[in-house]
Amino acid sequence: MTDIGELWSAVLADYEQHLTAERDLSPNSVRAYLVDLQSLAEHAALLGVTDPAHLTIRSLRSWLANQQTRGRARTTLARRATAVRVFTAWLARTGRADSDAGALLASPKAHRELPEALTQAEVRALLDATAQAAVDDGPAGWRDLAVLELLYATGIRVGELVGLDLDDLDRGRRVVRVFGKGRKERSVPYGVPAAAALEVWLDRGRPALLTDRSGPALFLGVRGGRLDQRTARAVVHDRLAVVDGAPDLGPHGLRHTAATHLLEGGADLRSVQEILGHASLGTTQIYTHVSTDRLRQAYRLAHPRA
Repeated sequence: MTDIGELWSAVLADYEQHLTAERDLSPNSVRAYLVDLQSLAEHAALLGVTDPAHLTIRSLRSWLANQQTRGRARTTLARRATAVRVFTAWLARTGRADSDAGALLASPKAHRELPEALTQAEVRALLDATAQAAVDDGPAGWRDLAVLELLYATGIRVGELVGLDLDDLDRGRRVVRVFGKGRKERSVPYGVPAAAALEVWLDRGRPALLTDRSGPALFLGVRGGRLDQRTARAVVHDRLAVVDGAPDLGPHGLRHTAATHLLEGGADLRSVQEILGHASLGTTQIYTHVSTDRLRQAYRLAHPRA
């Protein structure tokens, strides 16, 4: 690993504090930013740029070109370009640099792949099988059913799900308050089946797992602590494994599925954007391609002159 020097180290330490305290990003997001910037700092040091204030558009492009020659995917390069632009804007805004070196840095166009989603029949099979298993599985089974119903009903991220507290749930209006990326708050509705699964979990399942460690957490692990993301992911993978022909998806697959089914059912794009908590409408638009792709497949199968 290249020694980046004291100036780079001090600035990156300040930036980490900014990401954590001011932008309130998750530890994973902060770590991703710092990994990208550490890579930039090492490349800059090899170019003789020992002070972040002396970054130029040429040095930034040199770093991205170096990443490309190492075989980094376009999506990775696009993400790293974004991370650098945010960083150089912060340098200029806080007076650590005279100008924003990354303002003209372009992102490589990422190839967007259509996210895989379950069919409505596969979702029904998943939830029906989980409901039947819950009779024998008891509290953990009731929790799993509530987790799956809520993920599909709302399209929330797994990190948002496990972070839910009891008072985030408005059982009367069937609305859940969610804190998304950057701690941005949004309210997401859920339907009658999810409400029924939550009622069973709250009335019978959660009290059976409740311990002094539980606190206000909505979903609990078998030892009484807050349900963690790894367990929630395992729930989705394990429960889907019993559905014949279903792809092996995690919680994000259920998020894709919820968005796809909303659009197929006639929901407008901006409503889906608000439900999912996307900052940009462009991020949500990929689901229109999913729906169009399915429509094209149905047309080819059904139309005699397709």
